[in-house]
Amino acid sequence: MADASMVGLMGRVTGTVGPGLVGEVIVRVRGGAEHFLAHPATATDRIEPGTVVMVVEYLPPRTVYVTAAYDS
Repeated sequence: MADASMVGLMGRVTGTVGPGLVGEVIVRVRGGAEHFLAHPATATDRIEPGTVVMVVEYLPPRTVYVTAAYDS
């Protein structure tokens, strides 16, 4: 999968994403759902499990930077 095709995909946090943490998200990709290590796009954001997120940057093979998809 090309790097650019991951950007903009939606996923759900399965392990808290935040400053100093390596979180986890699940993203629907390549005809299935895959887990990725996740960091917040903004260094001060903390994103709790269950939050819908959008991928803003992808670092192959399994790391993404995410932001909350909806304001809470």
